[in-house]
Amino acid sequence: MPRIILGVTGSIAAYKAADLASQLTKAGHVVTCILTKSALEFVTPLTLGTLSKNPVITDLFAEKEGWQPGHIQLADEADLLLIAPATANILASMANGFANDALTAIALATRAPILIAPAMNGKMWQHPATLRNVETLRGFGAHFVEPAAGMLACGYEGVGRLAEVEVILQAVADVLAAR
Repeated sequence: MPRIILGVTGSIAAYKAADLASQLTKAGHVVTCILTKSALEFVTPLTLGTLSKNPVITDLFAEKEGWQPGHIQLADEADLLLIAPATANILASMANGFANDALTAIALATRAPILIAPAMNGKMWQHPATLRNVETLRGFGAHFVEPAAGMLACGYEGVGRLAEVEVILQAVADVLAAR
């Protein structure tokens, strides 16, 4: 059974992570959810833990017992790191090698493929800094599920919506098959 780390960041689209966790678990994957501090404003560990059937990580320093740091163990055991939704902030952090929370530390430590599904305001998505960060991450080997166009939570219409869950699930299958 492939082990998937589902990283969830502070976007209104974080509610879709519950469906992703559920669908991935039903498909037979072992799913561990990592929530950033901002993600906790949108979804709860209880929801994602129940749907993934695994404990949820919310703090880099809340390690399990034992000698090996939990985030390094997760990074080593992962078959895929899926970040959905991914905010402009997480893209910038990852592109610049920051490891200031559990998700970015795992992203820096894992050698598993990384699949990123961005979700943000269209102006943020099209900002030169964000585009540069995406290109940097692609250069590091990260895969992307492009954001969709449509009505955004901010009231604007444009590109920036989280891709549909089915599209993300297909991208997961494609990346895992290519391993």
